[in-house]
Amino acid sequence: MQKFGLLIVALFALIISSTNVSAGFLKAEGTEIVDSTGTPILLRGYGLGGWLVPEGYMLNFPGFGSPTAIRNTIESLIGEENTAQFYAAYEANYVNRNDVDMIAQWGFNSIRMPFHYKLLYDVDTGTYLESGFAVIDSMVSWCKANDLYLILDMHCAPGGQNTGPISDSDGIEARLWTEPANQVLAIDVWKHIAQRYVNEKTIGGYDLINEPVLPNNYSLTDFRNFYVELTDTIRAYDTNHIVFIEGNWYATNFDGLTPPWDPNMVYSFHKYWSETDLGSIQGYLAMRAQHNVPLWMGESGENSNGWYYEAVQLFEENNVGWCWWAHKKFDTINSPYSAYKPDGYELLLDYWNGQAPQPTVSFAVNAMMEMAEALKLENCLYRPDIIKALSDPTFGTTPEPYLNHTIPGNIYAVNYDVGHQGIAYFDSEYKHTGNGSWNNGWVYRNDGVDIEASQDNQSNGYNVGWINSGERIHYTVDIQSSGLYEIRFRTASLNGGGKLNLLVDDVIVRTGIDVPSTSGWQNWTTVTVYDIPLPAGIHKFSILAAPGGFNFSNMTFFLSAVGIDEETGPIQKFELSQNYPNPFNPSTTIQYQIPKRSDVVLTVHNVLGEVVAELVNTPQNPGSYQVDWDASDYASGVYYYRITAGDFSETKKMLLIQ
Repeated sequence: MQKFGLLIVALFALIISSTNVSAGFLKAEGTEIVDSTGTPILLRGYGLGGWLVPEGYMLNFPGFGSPTAIRNTIESLIGEENTAQFYAAYEANYVNRNDVDMIAQWGFNSIRMPFHYKLLYDVDTGTYLESGFAVIDSMVSWCKANDLYLILDMHCAPGGQNTGPISDSDGIEARLWTEPANQVLAIDVWKHIAQRYVNEKTIGGYDLINEPVLPNNYSLTDFRNFYVELTDTIRAYDTNHIVFIEGNWYATNFDGLTPPWDPNMVYSFHKYWSETDLGSIQGYLAMRAQHNVPLWMGESGENSNGWYYEAVQLFEENNVGWCWWAHKKFDTINSPYSAYKPDGYELLLDYWNGQAPQPTVSFAVNAMMEMAEALKLENCLYRPDIIKALSDPTFGTTPEPYLNHTIPGNIYAVNYDVGHQGIAYFDSEYKHTGNGSWNNGWVYRNDGVDIEASQDNQSNGYNVGWINSGERIHYTVDIQSSGLYEIRFRTASLNGGGKLNLLVDDVIVRTGIDVPSTSGWQNWTTVTVYDIPLPAGIHKFSILAAPGGFNFSNMTFFLSAVGIDEETGPIQKFELSQNYPNPFNPSTTIQYQIPKRSDVVLTVHNVLGEVVAELVNTPQNPGSYQVDWDASDYASGVYYYRITAGDFSETKKMLLIQ
């Protein structure tokens, strides 16, 4: 896995446009973000969510509380002094130079740094905190050393810019908008930032307010006027830096914010859980074209690898820079780093969830410090497939081995290849676009393949589950010797009825392997098949469920007979299989095999014998084949499919029920 991750880094470093912070301040020029030489820069970045603005869902904290609520909960258990010591360790471990170095090694060129206004301003004394500016100074120095641009993001504005915990609001009212004093303070904080960093070229810009949501009675005119006043205040001290302007309703609605009011501004939208088609960003593209102003997709993530890949392709094809969220969380599958939860921290979470008695202060302090220690980069689990989905264009065309698989040998089901839907696997649900999930078990991998913790004592602790008909997974394998193999599959099924089909390089080598009932999804048995022909060398071995309804843990290959004819394989006869499913609606799969090169014609006929579809009409080499027929445009009823191959012909019946 480490070698695989380094290969991704090397590839991404080659394909991205070079970034040179020393080339000067970023500027908005027409619809482009450019450096001081006029060279366009497409920002590709990661956001440091959870660090200076703790979020409950990232920490598995009960109630997904706001930063203040989280701190108050901890403080009520271990006291103010212990809490301060914990937060010092938490912030030092969550993000430090190692994290910034790694983001640069991945090939990204920018970092978005969310901060709470209280990092810089003491509300009790009404003074500014040098300690907070020192945190930004450290990040500037780390980014400068790595040639990264830093975008400062006020994630929590005074009073809260929305009513959610992400803005540290009181959960009742977005008081940035309803209490004018909060706007005055927000403007003053940005004034101090502009004064301090006016000449800092490492800073790519100022993301003024994260994800505002206006109260119902707050006008768009007042919304625009606040942004204009905020920009004008910054410009009194700093004309060098881009100001990034986020729209209403969590940075998705720019009503009232056009036309632009500053020559060096960029509209920043966020995108979560929507489709990845052009229509999903067309409104932003039209705004860019109409007003000749750049766009930046400033925050996205929390989805599957497949969604990540499709979204990045969408942005880059339309010349929109992007920044992902977030680089590290607890017990996650969809961030590059996943921190484990120490046992003591688990017990604290149980207590806060009302499922355990109150622990002692000493126990709780130790548990919280262990939690902070778990956040160090070197203590986290690295998920390189996340970076590959974001940065490697071959993710959508070419599968890559997740692990090296040698046959004879054992392969765990969950160690299928890395790649997009249809490339490394096919699953009926592989991304989240408004409802549903992708990996129903929410462990191990971040694809559409559903993975859960397994009770099979022959597994690696996980199994593929929720397998539906037509789903398949692929494994790149190194077959040491050609021959016939015995394969032992570990399966579990509540009701039985499932079947396995086996393919090598997308050619079927065995169909209809029965998966029996084990009367439980975690009651495991071994299904053994014999005389499976496998050619020597690097090949793609695939499992196709037809139908599904079973769990799959692992498979073990044993060489039983050496030497097969790799040109023709072991197929000795013509055969046309019964279509599956049957009856069907609206599509079905037809399989056949031929023992020698033949002119193959496969047709579908109605009950009158008329040809209604021609599925195959071409010469084919020896092997096993399958063809899918989509009958969406046909009426319900009985149909016949017929194959002719040389002197061989056969007809079978099937039933379409619309």
